[in-house]
Amino acid sequence: QLVESGGGSVQAGGSLRLSCEVSAYWHNTNYMAWFRQAPGTEREGVAAISSISDRTFYAASVKGRFTISRDKAKRTLYLDMNGLRPEDTAMYYCAAGRLYEGLWSTPRVYDYWGQGTQVTVSS
Repeated sequence: QLVESGGGSVQAGGSLRLSCEVSAYWHNTNYMAWFRQAPGTEREGVAAISSISDRTFYAASVKGRFTISRDKAKRTLYLDMNGLRPEDTAMYYCAAGRLYEGLWSTPRVYDYWGQGTQVTVSS
């Protein structure tokens, strides 16, 4: 299981950094990603990074505000979130798996998931 940390409550315009320990699955996955899910909605892909090329992918709603990255030495995945908006409020999950690039935002293709960390943005 992956272990997330870093969620919390901030005001609109604020920043947060989410972290996810991926040690156990670092070598048998080719994509790592962040998803989020608000109550009553489907889980949506926020950002992903290729373990092979470090190429990154973002949902249109967060592009330019969020940055996904990974630290190979620490085997940790990060999501830096700036310019947070109330609509970013959700439970955020990290995920890892072996998948095709075009499916990076599809939850069902990921093999490993964290327990989630809550992000709440107030206006």
